[in-house]
Amino acid sequence: MTPEHDPKSAGEEAVDDAIEAACEAVKAGEEASEAAEAGDETTQLQDQLADAEQKVADARDAMLRMQAEMDNLRKRLVNDLERSKKRALEGFMSDLVPVRDSLEKGLEAAEESASVESLKEGKALIKRMLDKAMADHGLVEINPVGETFNPEEHEAISMIPSPEHETNTVIDVVQKGFRLNERLIRPARVVVSSGAPDA
Repeated sequence: MTPEHDPKSAGEEAVDDAIEAACEAVKAGEEASEAAEAGDETTQLQDQLADAEQKVADARDAMLRMQAEMDNLRKRLVNDLERSKKRALEGFMSDLVPVRDSLEKGLEAAEESASVESLKEGKALIKRMLDKAMADHGLVEINPVGETFNPEEHEAISMIPSPEHETNTVIDVVQKGFRLNERLIRPARVVVSSGAPDA
């Protein structure tokens, strides 16, 4: 009797085939499971990539909007500054117009007939009007006669002995100084005492 006709061997072969088929089925299942897991990871990575790309796009849009807002803000500030300058100049010129009118009338009167006294009065009036217009716009006169020398507002052009004044006292003002809105625009040029002369 040959092995091909042995019923036991055929049964064993059938069992072997069944086991092999079962193994292949298990292997196929494992491969399918691995493929599914790999597919899940790929999908997850794609989702993360899409999320990251969306965040980058949002950040770029936010940056562009911020840049546009900054440009608009800068333009508004420049325009506001220009308008403020024009308004300030307009107000100052409006206050100077009456001064110019008075000066013009004074010159017309001088051409006709004017005394020295009337001319002095006219000049004094124009100076008062000019001083008021300047003061209304923040100009402050610096006339420090008798005060202690202040290098931040005074420019000493000479120092002379003076028995009547303490050292560093301003004796005379050669040219008055001015502050505009708390800012020095011209120091006062002064003569300063160096104290009593040596005996």
